[in-house]
Amino acid sequence: MTPSPFQPLHAAMRAQVAQGFLPGVATAVLRGREVVDRFVCGQADVEAGVPLRGDHIFRVFSNTKLLTSCAVLLLLEDGRLRLDDPVERYLPALAHRQVLRPGAQRIDEVEPARRSITLQHLMTHTSGLGYGAFDPGTLLFEAYQAAGVHNPLLTQQQFIDTLAPLPLGFQPGERWEYSLATDVLGCVVEVVSGLALGDFFQQRICGPLGMTDTAFWVPEDKRPRLAALYGGVDFMDPLKPGLVRMDDAPFPGAYTSPRLRQSGGGGLVSTLDDTVRLIQALMPGSEALLKPDTLAAMCRNQVAPGQYVQFPNMPANPGRLFGLGSSVLVQPGPFDPPTATDEVSWGGLAGTVWWINPRLAIAGVLMTQRYYGFGNPYTFEFHNLAYQALGC
Repeated sequence: MTPSPFQPLHAAMRAQVAQGFLPGVATAVLRGREVVDRFVCGQADVEAGVPLRGDHIFRVFSNTKLLTSCAVLLLLEDGRLRLDDPVERYLPALAHRQVLRPGAQRIDEVEPARRSITLQHLMTHTSGLGYGAFDPGTLLFEAYQAAGVHNPLLTQQQFIDTLAPLPLGFQPGERWEYSLATDVLGCVVEVVSGLALGDFFQQRICGPLGMTDTAFWVPEDKRPRLAALYGGVDFMDPLKPGLVRMDDAPFPGAYTSPRLRQSGGGGLVSTLDDTVRLIQALMPGSEALLKPDTLAAMCRNQVAPGQYVQFPNMPANPGRLFGLGSSVLVQPGPFDPPTATDEVSWGGLAGTVWWINPRLAIAGVLMTQRYYGFGNPYTFEFHNLAYQALGC
C-alpha cells in the first residue's frame, strides 16, 4: 500500500500535541474545492480528557475578518456601497479626523486629516486606526486602553462613539497597520443592510453555505462542543512546551452568551467543516460566493508601494502585502513554501489559520485553541508540509 503523502503532516501535528504545544488540532487541505486530506488529533479539553472531534467549535477571533470582508464585497456587488466611499457617509461620527503629528509625544499633538477614511482604507488596514492590543507603550495603545475601546459591554454605536475622538496614528492611506478597521466595517455592514451583523452573515453567507455552527456565541445545547482555550506557559517563548488553561480569555463569559456588539473583527466561533465550506466558496468556479472580478480584486494587492504587513516586534516581511481583507503573498519569505506566491491568508488570535492559493487552486485550514498562537512554529509546519503533500 502506497503511503499517504500527508503522513509527514499528520506526524508533525501529532508531535505538536504530544510535546505540549497544542491541546488538539484539526486540519483540512483542499485541491480545488475537494478536501483531499482531513485530520484531527489531540484533545478539546485536556483536563477532562475529551478527545477533539471534527465537530468541535473553536473561537476563531480574526478569522471573523474574512466573513466581514465578504459581507462588504457582497454589498459592493449589490450596488449599495463603493470602496471609495468615505466612512462618514455611513458613520458620521468618524468624520473630520485628527492625526498624530510625526514624532508626537502626547496624544493631543495632532493635525487635521488630509483626507477622509474610505472603505478601501478600512479593507486594507491603511486607515490610520490602531488596535490597542499589539503595541503596548505607544500613544495610541494607551489612549485606546484608557478610552475602553475594547469594552465588551459597548454597543456598536458606543464603540464608534468611543473610537471617534481618538486621533489616527497616521494619515489615511499612507501606512499599513493592523487595526480595528474590520470592526468598523462590521458597523458599516449593519448600517447599509439594516441587519445585525450576525443576521447578515446568516442570510448571505452562513445560511447559503450550510455553515451551521458559525455564530457570535455558543448556545447552551452546543456548549459541550466548545473546545477549551489554552495559552503557552511563556507567551514570549513559543518554543517552550506546556499549556495553561485560559477559560476567562479574552474576558469572562466570552462566546457563551449574546453580546451587545457583534465584532466584525474578531467575534465569531466556527468549526473546521464550516470554515472549509467558506474557503470552498472562495475558490474560483461557478458556485463561488463572490463574482469572478470581485474575487480577483480580493486576492490582488491593494496597498501602495512600500506598504506591507508588519507587526510590532516581529521581523519585517516586505513580500506579504494586503488585498481586500487578507494578506497577499507576492514574494515568499524564509518560512513560506517557495511556491506560495499569490497566496491569500490570515489567522486568528487563538491560533486558527486559513490560506488559499488561487494560482495553484489549493487551500488549507488549521483549527486549534492556543491563545496568541498565530505565527508559532506549528503554523509554518502545517503550511509547508501541506504544500509538499500536494506536490506544489
